[in-house]
Amino acid sequence: MSFIRNAFSDKKDPVINEVVEISDESQDSITDVSSEQNINDRFNHKTKRLLKPRHVHLMAIGGSIGTGLFITIGSGLTKGGPANLFMAFTIYSFIVLLVALSIGEVICYLPIDSPFISFAGRLVDPAFEVVAGYNFYIMVSLYIPFEITAVNGMIHFWRDDYNPAAAFVPQVVIYLILNIFVVQWYGESEFFLSIGKVILASALFIFTFIVMVGGNPQHDAFGFRYWNDPGAFAEYITDGTLGQFQGFLAALFNSCFVIVAPEYLGMVSGECANPRKVLPVAFKTVVWRLIFFFIGGALSVGVLVAYNDPTLVSAIKNGAAGANVSPYVIAMKNLKIKVLPHIVNVLCISSAFSAGNTLMYCSTRALYGLAKKGLAPKIFAWVTSNGVPIGALGMASAFSCLSLLQLGSTSTKALTWMVNLTTSCQVTNYFYMSITYLCFYRACKVQGLDRTQMPLYTIVSKFQPYVSIFTLIITATIVGIMGYTAFLPAYGFDYETFLDYYLMVFVNIFIFCSYKLIYRTKFIRPEDADLTTGLAEIEEHEAEYYSAFSEKQEKNGKKYPKWLGSFMDWLF
Repeated sequence: MSFIRNAFSDKKDPVINEVVEISDESQDSITDVSSEQNINDRFNHKTKRLLKPRHVHLMAIGGSIGTGLFITIGSGLTKGGPANLFMAFTIYSFIVLLVALSIGEVICYLPIDSPFISFAGRLVDPAFEVVAGYNFYIMVSLYIPFEITAVNGMIHFWRDDYNPAAAFVPQVVIYLILNIFVVQWYGESEFFLSIGKVILASALFIFTFIVMVGGNPQHDAFGFRYWNDPGAFAEYITDGTLGQFQGFLAALFNSCFVIVAPEYLGMVSGECANPRKVLPVAFKTVVWRLIFFFIGGALSVGVLVAYNDPTLVSAIKNGAAGANVSPYVIAMKNLKIKVLPHIVNVLCISSAFSAGNTLMYCSTRALYGLAKKGLAPKIFAWVTSNGVPIGALGMASAFSCLSLLQLGSTSTKALTWMVNLTTSCQVTNYFYMSITYLCFYRACKVQGLDRTQMPLYTIVSKFQPYVSIFTLIITATIVGIMGYTAFLPAYGFDYETFLDYYLMVFVNIFIFCSYKLIYRTKFIRPEDADLTTGLAEIEEHEAEYYSAFSEKQEKNGKKYPKWLGSFMDWLF
């Protein structure tokens, strides 16, 4: 097993160490080893805290909004009906909120690179860090080609007489440009793209209200008509009450794909300029994002379109292109509104592009975090002088090239299968976060750390550890039942469905057990948990940040009133 250990070791090369020792003895040998030293310096660079508060605030709002809110949500409507969809999104939003505020407490206390991955190793078990890290990394990496192909599908809304590579290649190149220079480029791009997504979501909710009260070309004030005819609950797979319950489960699983929150926000903590001030505010806004965007979105599509609408059912069944499968666009066509569908499709393209950009960033930082700890080949820990993990970015770009599989008719199934593999990874990620927080809570209690004085302490914090125990049980249950249709007697054993939802579960178990057996790691006792490494560096950075901020204010002769800062926090 030694070759496995060596492949992922972050120890210095003994040859280089020996040369450095010689260089200490003789001034003349400095020139001879300069090239070796330069290579080593590439791995000593770190990411830089260049993301401004406005970047983080808008990324907190828009980072969780993707194509699922505007397009994929229609699948949950057809299977569950409007009432089931609304209940499922409300329940799962509540679960995500609890997880976000729990793991947010940990992240805001010590905002480092890949925080919830790093803390998994510092608080639970080094083997747990490996499985949590690779579960998240595989998930976001395989979603990159999904979003790229989604953009191509939306372009098909207008025309499809072109080679898909003409849409894939420019998109990948733009992702590289936005991520390869400095993190500020990514921050600026996401700032404006997030504004576009917020405008789209808000406009669609306003559209829903206007048309439901009669503000449409047909002057039909239909209100909640579709909740009565064909009904609030759809029957899925079977008939009767059981079928309606299975419809609820289908809507719940759909919400697991659409609703995201803490993981993408947490990944920017290591590059946020003022993390322990900005991140707590961003995490506290999660509740409003969940209510307004996701619960509001579930309510809106249930009002606009019937769950058995022939156009919607046919579009989902036949895999219609882009906005053609969006409940909002279908409602616009049903109401004879001609221009708005094109505007919605444009904004959906920007939304999918933004989601792919965020996934590229998260994939890069996740692999960089693993490599920095010696859990991935050292080349992926290579950071440029601008603070960009260039090695990990190269691997993320390689995953984006999987979108080219859509060029072949048979390979499209392979791409779809790879994306489906990660469906349960999203919920499993929250399961891991719950375990990490429970160990954090236990370590703080044993080591005498006062959680009430931490940067993020909310009403959820007061009910710990019971909140995280609850989310642990719920997320484990969802992962366990997500592929239940594979075992239904009427269909026999469906191995494809089984692999779609459970293969990654077995992969995670294999990774954890293998690493634990090879390296003989032990579960970390609460008194031995590392709650301090990196804290001094963050406090030093904060001192420098506030000093520079004060000097800038004095130089410019400007002092912003407290109410302005509060207003900006509320606005974003």
